[in-house]
Formats: sequence, structure tokens, C-alpha cells
Amino acid sequence: MYKGVITPDYTLVRPVLLALGAIPVIVAILIAVPLITKPDIPFSAANSRDTFEFEYTRHQLSKISLGVTDRLAPQKTEVLVIRNDGTMTYSVTEGNDIKPMINDTLESDRLDRLKAIIKETGFIAIESQSFPILDDITEYQKSNVKVTLNGQTNQIHWPEQDATEKFVPPIITMVEAQFAQIINRIRE
Repeated sequence: MYKGVITPDYTLVRPVLLALGAIPVIVAILIAVPLITKPDIPFSAANSRDTFEFEYTRHQLSKISLGVTDRLAPQKTEVLVIRNDGTMTYSVTEGNDIKPMINDTLESDRLDRLKAIIKETGFIAIESQSFPILDDITEYQKSNVKVTLNGQTNQIHWPEQDATEKFVPPIITMVEAQFAQIINRIRE
């Protein structure tokens, strides 16, 4: 008769937890992809009484070694603010050089699509997470989106996927891609 200690086998626990954690991400993708690819906006997203403001910030960071400690220094910072009426402000700072601010207007259909993506996918309800940076990374991009919907504000920070071991949800990168397209259009 065996009198040793019986230890449970946890080899299936982690895959099950990962599968359960992936379900909300998959649902968000299934909601977001049609919103991005189809031209019409869902009725619930096109509520004219909703008030939005988006602030997207993108930092190009690099680690500077100060001997015992390291410090992050922004090489380039871009800030895009989109107001409810579609007016936009874009500013860039490279090192200590502050570029002139650019004012522009976002087309109403593109603004409605951006509002729909934020509203219909539950982006405003995503909890802020911590994304630890890998030790061997010396330069990376860090982004931030601050969304205000009808007075409710949510702010999310994340690094590029290559700079962290943690999984950056696809809905975050899809929203980031929308803001990057708008910035590219402004800079043209």
C-alpha cells in the first residue's frame, strides 16, 4: 500500500484558465471586426446626444542608464485630441523640440465609425492593466488612450507587444490602428 503524499496534477489548469480568459477577447474581436470593415454605423452607436472626447498619446521611449538606476526618456511624443464635433489637435515633441500644433477636422463618417468602435466593443469598460516591460528592451513605443463618453472617462496605457510578455488585447491594438491612420492623414 502506498503511503506517500498525493499531489494533484495542475497541468490542465493553466490551459483552461487561458481558454476562459480568451473568451472575452474573442467576443470583443467578433464585435469590433464588423464595425471596422463595414461602412454603415450601428444605430445604437449613432446616438447624437452622446458626447465624446478622445486623447491618444504615443511615446517613443528609450532607457538611459545612470549607473545604478535606469530612466526612461521620451525621444518623441505625439498627442492627438479629437473632440465631439470632430475638431482635432495634433502636437509632436521630439526631444526638446516642440513642433507647431496642427488643427484639423475629422470627417463625420470617420468620427462616427470611431465612436462606434469605442462604444459598441465595450472599450470604455476595459480595466487598466499593468504591462511589465522586458528587461532587455531599451527602446519601445508606449501608447495611451483616454476616452470620455458622456462624462465617464477611461484611460488605458500599453506598450507595443514586442516589449512585454503580457498579451495586449486585440481590441486595444485595433483602436490604436484607427488613431494611427488619423495621425498619418494629418501628417500628409
